[in-house]
Amino acid sequence: MSETLARTSADGSQGGAPAPQQGHRPAWLTPVNLVIIITTLVALALRLYYQYTRPGFLLGVTEYDDGPYFGSAVRLVHGSLPYRDFVLVQPPGITLLMSPVGLLTYWIGTGWGLAIGRILTLLAGTAGVTLAGLLVRHRGPLAVLLTCGIMAVYSDSVAAAHTVLVEPWLVLFCLAGAVTVFDGDRITASTRRIAWGGVLFGFAGAVEAWAIVPVLVLAALCLPHIKRAAVFAGGVAAGFVIPVLPFAVAGPGQFYRSLITAQVGYRAHAVRVGVLLRLRNMVGLPYSLGWSKSLLLLVVLVIVVFVIVTQAAAIVVTRQPQPTLDWFATVSGVLIVAMFLWPPQFHYHFCAFLAPFMALTLALPLCRLLGGPQPDGSLAITWPKTSGPKAARQAGLAIAGVAAAALAVAAVSQARFESAVPRVIGPIPAMIDRLVPPGACVLTDQVSVTLAVNRFVSTDPSCPKLVDGLGATLALSDGLKPETGAANVPRVNAAWNQMFSHAQYVILTSTNARRIAWSSQLEAYFASHFTQVYRSPQRLSLYVRKGLRAG
Repeated sequence: MSETLARTSADGSQGGAPAPQQGHRPAWLTPVNLVIIITTLVALALRLYYQYTRPGFLLGVTEYDDGPYFGSAVRLVHGSLPYRDFVLVQPPGITLLMSPVGLLTYWIGTGWGLAIGRILTLLAGTAGVTLAGLLVRHRGPLAVLLTCGIMAVYSDSVAAAHTVLVEPWLVLFCLAGAVTVFDGDRITASTRRIAWGGVLFGFAGAVEAWAIVPVLVLAALCLPHIKRAAVFAGGVAAGFVIPVLPFAVAGPGQFYRSLITAQVGYRAHAVRVGVLLRLRNMVGLPYSLGWSKSLLLLVVLVIVVFVIVTQAAAIVVTRQPQPTLDWFATVSGVLIVAMFLWPPQFHYHFCAFLAPFMALTLALPLCRLLGGPQPDGSLAITWPKTSGPKAARQAGLAIAGVAAAALAVAAVSQARFESAVPRVIGPIPAMIDRLVPPGACVLTDQVSVTLAVNRFVSTDPSCPKLVDGLGATLALSDGLKPETGAANVPRVNAAWNQMFSHAQYVILTSTNARRIAWSSQLEAYFASHFTQVYRSPQRLSLYVRKGLRAG
């Protein structure tokens, strides 16, 4: 293979001189920017299609987790503090991000507030694609196409952006931090940029603790320069501590039980999610593709071999060590995969955090191997055997064409999968709105139901401030779920008995037994004090306290 380093700029000019402009093309309309714009629009289209082609996804009930995340913001703007007044199993970053929308619920109601939160999360997920493109723009259009294209069609990234989940926001702040910290392939020499990049990564940790993975990798990459590492660590500390500390001080014991006991602590008798299901999600291709066990393992093997071979070949061919940006992406990606394989718990939306690191790990070494823009602005011609930039551009165009076609197929396949209507609760029946008066004290096992129907906020000061029934059960029982014995814990029984004793209405989903620790005493109290007045086709059951007239 040739080792010629042609002094050719990324725009095709030679000798480092600017290429003559053709016509009156705007200066910003470069091939790299065009690819970023197109892939961002594809990402937005897929996420909008997912949201608006499914009945009930904007104003109905589609998840469990969005209820606690958005509900915590509504509670906060109404004067209740997470970890002191109610259990929240995530750091307060998502609560703070949703708080401006929470303020709007005073005028527009919690149903439309949740819808706005969903739209903002969709936009955050789309913006992550743009930031990934900005991170690798110095590597040329092919690197941008592969990185942004993979993120745009990555199935779980699309799905995670449909409602208020933490992963799109986590990715947004991690990538914003990376764009700030990296100057091309290297960590910037600017102290200010390193500090602000640390702040962004620190706030990402305040959204979801998983941000510690890229933070530790970046800190290690900074270590040859102690001052730079210290500045980065100081920025991370400020970005995390400033938003988190006030809540931790307000309720330290509950803060620990919420974030450690309920979220990352040991869970007795936990059912482990299978490895094959995890791998299928982490691969990131649309679910509409047929996934036999053999095919899945083959795809995983191909990805692993591809990464190893391209990275090794790029080092051999270029005779240069792997750039810092490549190390950041690869090590972070490997650690995230290990983190997702280790604990018993796993959910599809976890993998949205893996998407940018997988995309970078696949794209960057391939572009180094084929020849792409270098940090000094030249074009490395390493493959195929040629000494001219024209052949290199032709090879790059061929690879880009194949990649674009593959991503287009993946996008169409993803859209086909999205056209199937999922089994969710969907729109809240109008009957519940008519039977439950505004301001009533309503208890439910899934607060996204009361948010969607504008019955989350009560005028009764003694009404329970519950936002996460399962999280509260886990926190109070030291890691037990209702199906693993939480009902046998006195503290759990006392909490649920107190909540039911103040409720005027109860709305139960068909999966309420997963979140409410039904002891025999609680079941007897519920049967003697509440009567069912409505049951929807989606198996939502409405109960009213005996002696209280519904409607």
